[in-house]
Amino acid sequence: MAEAVIKKSRKSLREERKKEKLYRKEHNIPSITNYLKDYKGYIFSFILVMLFSMAVNIAITILSAEAITNVTNQLFWLAIRQALIVLTLRVTDFLTTFLLDYIYSKFSKLITTRLNSDLSSQAFKFSATTYANNPSGTFIQRIIYDPQNLIGSLTNVVEVISIAIEQLIICAYIFYLNYIVGLVFVIGMILSLVIERIRVRLNVKYRKISNKKYDKIQSLTTEIVKSERDVKSLNLETSLSKVSSKYYDDHNAFEYKKKTINNSLNQTRSIINNIITYGAMILGIVLLEKSLIVFSTFMIIINNRPSFNMLIFNLSYLFDIKSTIDVYNERIFALFDPRKFPVEDFGSIKLDKVKGKIQFKKVGYAYEDKLRNKNDLNSEHDESSSIKNKKVLDNLSFTIKPNTTVAFVGKSGSGKSTIVSLMSKMYKVDEGEILIDGVNINDLTKETLRNNISLVNQFPYIFDMSIRENLLMAKADATNEELNSAIDRAYLREFVDTLPNGINTVVGESGIKLSGGQRQRLAIARALLRKSSIIIFDESTSSLDNYAQEYVKKSIDDLKGSSTIVIVAHRLTTIKNADVIFFLDEGKIIDKGTFDELFEKNKKFRSMFLAENI
Repeated sequence: MAEAVIKKSRKSLREERKKEKLYRKEHNIPSITNYLKDYKGYIFSFILVMLFSMAVNIAITILSAEAITNVTNQLFWLAIRQALIVLTLRVTDFLTTFLLDYIYSKFSKLITTRLNSDLSSQAFKFSATTYANNPSGTFIQRIIYDPQNLIGSLTNVVEVISIAIEQLIICAYIFYLNYIVGLVFVIGMILSLVIERIRVRLNVKYRKISNKKYDKIQSLTTEIVKSERDVKSLNLETSLSKVSSKYYDDHNAFEYKKKTINNSLNQTRSIINNIITYGAMILGIVLLEKSLIVFSTFMIIINNRPSFNMLIFNLSYLFDIKSTIDVYNERIFALFDPRKFPVEDFGSIKLDKVKGKIQFKKVGYAYEDKLRNKNDLNSEHDESSSIKNKKVLDNLSFTIKPNTTVAFVGKSGSGKSTIVSLMSKMYKVDEGEILIDGVNINDLTKETLRNNISLVNQFPYIFDMSIRENLLMAKADATNEELNSAIDRAYLREFVDTLPNGINTVVGESGIKLSGGQRQRLAIARALLRKSSIIIFDESTSSLDNYAQEYVKKSIDDLKGSSTIVIVAHRLTTIKNADVIFFLDEGKIIDKGTFDELFEKNKKFRSMFLAENI
């Protein structure tokens, strides 16, 4: 009965593996082997040189042993010749090591760069939900550091295997010299490997948990650095210190537990190894005293005792590396698995010219939450597990005509930003459909959407580059005339002309050297360069003073009639010139019209405007 259950479970496991393999093939999910195939020349050269180095070291060991035997037999000149050969081989081995380092450096640079690049490109494909449901450390760690660790571990595998083979041959040589001593070494090896197997299994389990905890503290640290101004201005140091202490303490406590268990098992293995090696030494003395071995054999066994310890160490290390490779390989290439990290999907319809008509037809949407206890730092969860909250939008319908300026207003949480996120396909609708020029947004190609819709949000991201380079990110082949035109139309000219390096001035990370209004206008200049058919302004002036707001308002007003302009407004004074204003409440449009029409007929709208201007 038990045997039948085992056979069934094995069959199920084989079927699951077959399905998984088929799924990965269908969805083009790569593994490290896909990358290694392209660098076969480097890998073959590395292994070839490594085997040569292994042969040299084995020859050194055997010749050294024979030299000891010849000294014992008073064949001094022969022993000297062998010693000179050993010296030559040592020099050769040093040169071989230099060659190995060169091949490794070249190979690791090429493959790591390619992995970093491919992973970064994959990150651009993730959906907004994927970013919302994962800490930034999850991506930073896997894109930057894990590839380096993976390639380093793969190289270590080749090195450790070659060294282990070399030491195994030496141990076999000892066994050849005296099988009784060799048998003692074999028994010790079996005991050590049993302990090592237990240690590695625990390490695999703990490393996955450790990586998740590390992702969390990396994300937290990044947020602490980036939120420095808010933390100081709001006097949040104490509160944030408590939160960070909790995360750091949890991570470090787990690392301490992991290291304690690991060290305990390592020490147990070391004790067994020492008992075996010194036991072999005592046994050798007994055999020498009984004339069962000659003195030269005894010396060879004593001198090569470390080979047994090194063999166990390297076999143990090999288990460790294998588990490390499995973890890094799984972590890195999980980014290509849409089940764990959902990506955006696009259609196949390409529109040569987008006019800018937008329609929402009975659209419904609710945000997702992860199915896990967010206070439980040890929680393991499937990244794809989620639930939908209460609907933000329900049965929403409206039409925006091409080249008109429309605005969405309403209190916080009424669904304004959700509408523009759906309109730009940062999120996908749960119900209904969104049409661009009469075509379902889900059927349009990525190029059609991204090239024709520009989004300027409340806190636009400005790169740590010059103003020119930030603009060229929007259009790489932009001429100086186009750049200057965008600067002028975004009302940035006066500011740019005051800078020592003008348009070539570096603005710092996130545009830290710019004011809020300057960042907004630079973001608008980027959108202008792209000449998008649809330009969306999401709360673009809500954090600005009146002076900066007026400049941004002028930039937006100047676009009227040339593109479809969609404005999500917190300040109602910024949308006075809109052709149509949609007034939202709890995800529904409760009224619409021009500013004057709404001010005249809608008490809530009038109250909001008057409260803003008191």
